[in-house]
Amino acid sequence: MQDMIITIGIGVILLIQIIMAYFIYLIIARERGMAKTLNYQNNLIIKIQSILKNKSATNAVAENAEMIYQDLLQNLIPIMAAIDVMPRNTNEHPLWRALGGIMDEYAKNPFALEKLRRCIKLDAEVSRSIDNYMNRADGFLNHLTTTDPDGILAATFTDGLLGQSLTFFAQAKQLAAQTTE
Repeated sequence: MQDMIITIGIGVILLIQIIMAYFIYLIIARERGMAKTLNYQNNLIIKIQSILKNKSATNAVAENAEMIYQDLLQNLIPIMAAIDVMPRNTNEHPLWRALGGIMDEYAKNPFALEKLRRCIKLDAEVSRSIDNYMNRADGFLNHLTTTDPDGILAATFTDGLLGQSLTFFAQAKQLAAQTTE
């Protein structure tokens, strides 16, 4: 009888230990699940913060766009005067009218590139204006590229008049650097 009580006691103790081990296993499994969930949520929060920072930076660019446009336009005025180009006669922003006028003139008359090359070579103010314009426009495009998560806004500027004008001015500068006059 006493052996039977000891055996039952040992059995109960083993049963309690098995139940405790099962509950400890459940607690550890839940802890792993919570850690996995918290890690996922933390990564999601970091991603959201990054997107919000990018949107904030893009919004800051949009809010400051007028200052950027005016700065670019101020550098275009001496260039347009030197190559005798008038802005487009449209309702666009003056910067886009000026760039449109330059690119329209180049499309009609490829000699505009040669004219600009000569102006760069002979007129330090035109050369300085082109350098300033290219630096600021390139900086603006780089900023848009880094802050625009889906790239739509940056592609619009790069493929549009701003990107075309950078290519045009870079060609003229390269030709001016190659030739001696």
